[in-house]
Amino acid sequence: MAHGLTPTTRTREGYRLLALHAQGARQDPTFNACRESCRELIYQCNMALAATDDDERGRRLLYAEAVLAHLRLFVEGKLEVAGLGTFCCASRPLHGETKKDERVETSALPENGEENRN
Repeated sequence: MAHGLTPTTRTREGYRLLALHAQGARQDPTFNACRESCRELIYQCNMALAATDDDERGRRLLYAEAVLAHLRLFVEGKLEVAGLGTFCCASRPLHGETKKDERVETSALPENGEENRN
């Protein structure tokens, strides 16, 4: 609706959420960044439905809730700031520039998947 389109009622791979994602990504390819989050949300909800144990069902639903909050914040951010970025956590335009002392020193991070053995 934000782009002047009627939200689709179709499904993709059996899910409306994935069809809505595809519709949004068609207008703005940077929405592709949240496709896997959509899939994770579907997976966690399906696992909660299939759970026979109340504790397991509760854990799955809590995780689904966290994924849903992440998706909501991403979509709201994309609608608030056009061109937010191609990676879903690239929300710097929403928060302003970080101060130099708040930045992660990347030279201290392991390279090529190597573990930090210090």
